[in-house]
Amino acid sequence: MIDSAQLLALAEVIRTGSFDVAATRLGITQSAVSQRIRALEDRLGTALVIRSQPCAPTEAGARLARHAETLRLLEREALAGLDADHDAVTVRIAVNADSLATWLLPALAEVDGVLFDLVVDDQDHSADWLRRGEVQAAVTAHGAPIAGCDSHALGRMPYVATASPGFAARRFPDGVSAAALEEAPALTFNRKDRLQALWAERAAGRPVSLRTHYIASSQAFVTASELGLGWGMNPEPLVRDALAEGRLVALCPEIAIDTPLHWQVARLTARALAPLTAAIRRAASRGLV
Repeated sequence: MIDSAQLLALAEVIRTGSFDVAATRLGITQSAVSQRIRALEDRLGTALVIRSQPCAPTEAGARLARHAETLRLLEREALAGLDADHDAVTVRIAVNADSLATWLLPALAEVDGVLFDLVVDDQDHSADWLRRGEVQAAVTAHGAPIAGCDSHALGRMPYVATASPGFAARRFPDGVSAAALEEAPALTFNRKDRLQALWAERAAGRPVSLRTHYIASSQAFVTASELGLGWGMNPEPLVRDALAEGRLVALCPEIAIDTPLHWQVARLTARALAPLTAAIRRAASRGLV
C-alpha cells in the first residue's frame, strides 16, 4: 500500500509546481513535504519529481498523481451526503479546441467543487489520452466505448469553409476548383487537422495539395479568415455572426462537414463525475446539432 500522506504530498507538489506552496496548502513544513516525497521515491525506487522551477513530474510521478486524484474523486463520492468538508478535486479532461471555444465552458461552470485540467487535442486524437490513462474523460470523435469507459453521444459540430469576401473574389473568381485550391493559402489548426484537406477533396473531386498557414487557436483562426490570410474550416457557431454581417462568406456552402462528438468517461470515476456528465450533455444539446 502507498502511504496516503506521501501520495497527497506528491499530488500537491505536482499540482502547484512548488514544494513551498504545497506545504502551505497541506499545513505542514516544506521539509516535511520533501521528506514524504523522498520516502515515496525511496520505496518505489524511482524519481517522481523533477526538482526544477516550477517542479515537474516524471512519467511515474504523473501516473501516481493521477491515481491520487482518482482516489479523491472516489472518496468524495463515498462521503456524498455526509456532513464533511471536501477539498476541490482536479479532473483532467481531453477536449478539442473548437468545443472549448464554443459550448464546453458553460458546462464546466455549472459544476462546483472541481478544478479542471484541460488538455487540448484534436477530436480525432483526444481519445488516445483516455487509452493511456492520462485523463479521466474526453470529448472525442471516437464513439465506440474505449475499454473501461462509458460513451455518450453529444451531437455534431458543423464546420463551414469560410473566407473573407475579398479573398474569395481574388482567389476563387471562377469558383472553387482544384487548381484554385492548390494556389489559395489555407488555414490549418495543426498537423493533426484534416478538415481542410477533406473538404478540398470533396469540393475538387480529387485530393488536393494545399498551401497552408498553421494557426493553433480557434479565435485567431476566425480572425485570420476575416483578415484574408487564407480560407479555412470554421465551426459554424463561431462564425455565425461574421457570415450574417458579411465579414466572411461561405465557400460551396452545399459541401458541409459535420463532426460527431462524444463524451467518454472512465467507468471507475463515472459515478463521481455524474454531475459533470449531466452538465456536459445539457451544454452539448444547446451548442451542437
